[in-house]
Amino acid sequence: MNDHLPAPRNTLATPAYDPASLDLYAPAPAAVELAAERGPVVWVPDAYGRMVPMPKHLAPPPMAMPEPRDLTPLPLLDPIAQRFMGAGLGGGALAAGVGYGVGEVINAAAGISGGALMWAAVIALALRTPRTLGGGKGSTVNIRRAVIKRNHFHG
Repeated sequence: MNDHLPAPRNTLATPAYDPASLDLYAPAPAAVELAAERGPVVWVPDAYGRMVPMPKHLAPPPMAMPEPRDLTPLPLLDPIAQRFMGAGLGGGALAAGVGYGVGEVINAAAGISGGALMWAAVIALALRTPRTLGGGKGSTVNIRRAVIKRNHFHG
């Protein structure tokens, strides 16, 4: 059983290639196309940038006009970044100032507990004691002056 035999060739059915015959180059009979029967034609660019004709109903839809761009120059730094940077610098300066002020208050409290409180007590005692000049006995004189004016009408 030999099922794999090639099919017999029919050499009479297919014409042989004849390079000298001009039938291969003859144009096929074409139907006449009138200009009124043909639809509108548009020119579109192909893949290589050349303009080629194409029936209008097969052409791709026209590209929409793009929105005009805003060409105003942008700031060098983003305004939001500037706000964040300003807040960071201001917050840091505030923290440094508060820390310095708290340190000064603590240093002043430590100084008061040492010598300044004792000097304040000495000054308060000196102001409360009566003054004696010349080493003698001190005397206190209270002078009260009262003016009483009454109107009398005899009449």
